[in-house]
Amino acid sequence: MTEFLDLETQDAVRMPWNVIPGTKHEAAQCIIPISAIYTPLKPLPKSTPLLPYSPLRCRNCRSVLNPFSIVDFSTKIWICSFCLHRNHFPHHYQSITEDNLPAELFPQYTTIEYELQNEKPSPPITSQVFLFVVDTCIIEEEIGFLRSGLARAIGQIPGNSLVGLITFGRYVCVHELGFFQKIPKVYVFNGSKEISKDQVLEQMGFFQKKARPATGGGPGTRDGHLQDNVSRFLLPASECEFAVNSVLDELQKDSWPVPGDQRAARCTGTALTVAAHLLGACVPGCGARIMAFLGGPSSEGPGCIVSKSLSEPIRSHKDLDKDSAPFYHKAVKLYEGLSKQLVHQGHVLDVFACALDQVGVAELKIAVERTGGLVVLAESFGHSVFKDSLVRVFQSTDNDLGLSSNGMFEITCSKDVKIQGVLGPCASLEKKGPLCADTTIGQGGTTAWKMCGLEKSTSLCLIFDITKKEIPDVAGQAVNNQFYFQFLTYYQNSNGQMRLRATTLSRRWVTGQGSIQDLIAGFDQEAAVVVMARQVSFKMETEAEFDPIRWLDKSLIHLCSHFGDYQKDNPSSFVLSPRLSIIPQFIFNLRRSQFVQVFNNSPDETAYFRMVMNREDVANSVVMIQPSLITYAFNCGAEPALLDVASIAPDRILLLDSYFTVVVFHGSTIAQWRKAGYQNEPEHEVHAVSFPWISPNLDPILRAQSVMEHVTGLQAFAQLLRAPISDAEAIVKERFPVPRLVICDQHGSQARFLLAKLNPSATYHSDAPLVPGGDILFTDDVSFEVFLDHLQRLAVQ
Repeated sequence: MTEFLDLETQDAVRMPWNVIPGTKHEAAQCIIPISAIYTPLKPLPKSTPLLPYSPLRCRNCRSVLNPFSIVDFSTKIWICSFCLHRNHFPHHYQSITEDNLPAELFPQYTTIEYELQNEKPSPPITSQVFLFVVDTCIIEEEIGFLRSGLARAIGQIPGNSLVGLITFGRYVCVHELGFFQKIPKVYVFNGSKEISKDQVLEQMGFFQKKARPATGGGPGTRDGHLQDNVSRFLLPASECEFAVNSVLDELQKDSWPVPGDQRAARCTGTALTVAAHLLGACVPGCGARIMAFLGGPSSEGPGCIVSKSLSEPIRSHKDLDKDSAPFYHKAVKLYEGLSKQLVHQGHVLDVFACALDQVGVAELKIAVERTGGLVVLAESFGHSVFKDSLVRVFQSTDNDLGLSSNGMFEITCSKDVKIQGVLGPCASLEKKGPLCADTTIGQGGTTAWKMCGLEKSTSLCLIFDITKKEIPDVAGQAVNNQFYFQFLTYYQNSNGQMRLRATTLSRRWVTGQGSIQDLIAGFDQEAAVVVMARQVSFKMETEAEFDPIRWLDKSLIHLCSHFGDYQKDNPSSFVLSPRLSIIPQFIFNLRRSQFVQVFNNSPDETAYFRMVMNREDVANSVVMIQPSLITYAFNCGAEPALLDVASIAPDRILLLDSYFTVVVFHGSTIAQWRKAGYQNEPEHEVHAVSFPWISPNLDPILRAQSVMEHVTGLQAFAQLLRAPISDAEAIVKERFPVPRLVICDQHGSQARFLLAKLNPSATYHSDAPLVPGGDILFTDDVSFEVFLDHLQRLAVQ
């Protein structure tokens, strides 16, 4: 595993198969596709230079000069490693020799970054743009929480960033901030009607000083609008902080009357449409973000997900499966059109959904994911999940998100490798070519994708297809046994500079009977399960009547049958290589995860979990699939523990990290001592009276020794209680979205957050003896031991 982490540190890439099957047939037998998890903006090693010039490109395939290119120093020619085209070096490269190489040819710089000068046109506005879209159909207490959160966020926004504000309830209100101190002005739109871009611009006075363009107000161009029109609605944060805070201070619950048996009239779809039209007219092609703060379901106008009547429940998974959710498809169609508009404009949609009810994240998923937006789901605007996550967005420390914009991602690869598609936060640019595979997965049929928004941890899952039918037997000729991949990421960083990051990979391919051991030696189990998780999530959303459990089980059985070592029909002889030994455990936990099991989760929650998993890197995704469990006890420090109910003991504290939730679980004895306040006993006040179990008839010296032992134990107990809390807070501080922190006791109601993730090796109907002070699970789920036994029997058939 260490060598795979080293490769990720260098190139930000994890591949399930680091030795690749050489033919299409052998690739199909591997079950898990030839793929890569790539994190375009993962921080590079400090030794990697930033090149202050544009890259040198192949004239034929447009790939970038890289360490795998063949260089003829005498003739100053380089041969492209992808298409073998011969290219001449330009004049400023004429001084290169074997001892005087440019940085892009250094073998250790397979990933290099260029600061683009003239290759890509700079956007008209290089500062960041934030347009807040605020829901007012919430109770006064929630408005107070939201007001304080927004005020804190606006104070953190860089002074040169542009800020705008829209509020909505039954109607959409666009606030004019440019002349707020003279005459506060608000433009109001009816939330129940569809509104075109021309209608929005005309009502807001964009055509008063200039005639309406004959071609209409299509996005992506400035439309001839005057700068003073733009500055009415978008102002630098340093200039509009007073105006925005004044609006927020006067923010009240939507005044439209709501009958007792109905939901509030909330026009989310119309508000987001108006926001997209406004940004399309003011800052097309710039790094702008629509940040929507939603407190309930949309029930008015385009994009509504439920009727106003409270007698009608919001759609559930069962309703979606039976196609009995009357508003779902219309809402998805609206947001799909909105996503295309935002991608064309280069803008991002972020959603902060804070409500006990669903708000429509399942419908909004397509727009958020294709624009690379952020999503946060919490119970209230006062919850730490929302407040801390919002602060993290605007944080400017070493632990910031590294928000970037205007991204474009391209792939070039060897001629025997085709691109099936990408699973992740991007949108297809429909750039077709010979590298596109016949079958597509996710955003396929292209070699280039738009990434409107991306940050340090944004990751793409790239799926490839091996097209070579067989290896030709050419006597006397050396065969190049390397496949090459190149990933190019253009993006605009937070300072407005355009960059290009080029990552070039080389992977050996093998074929024939002896190739299985080579394939096993290059197998990355963690990357493999993350690819399968993204695949199964995508299939569950796009394929009707898809059975995810059956698909995962069949895939695992075929994988173990092909790569396992066994005697036919003898389960006891089955052995997996250490390189594959953890994959059954990963699949077992994936089957039980929130990505596959939708029971007890709403469609919004499922969409949220999948969106986060689809954008995170391998390390974070593995924690979501198989949570980590750490145990704390008196006799030892923090130690990893099995994710099993047998790990529960009365004298232990457990720390569970499932990515979305961090749980500190106290065993029953630890909880009793904590409630008794033993950890609060000051050393100088601890005396024998505090320990009634110490006999008063003991010799004074023995009695003093016994007291000192207990004092030391109390000090250790206080440290034992603090250690998991400190570790949990460190996890919470580094993560986005900020996870929910749960502190609970054995047999308490919130212990369910831990119990739901544990392997049920001891249940109410199992025959195994109960560990003293341990716990059992009330479930009918099979344990990992039973799962593994069935796997062995089926794999050897």
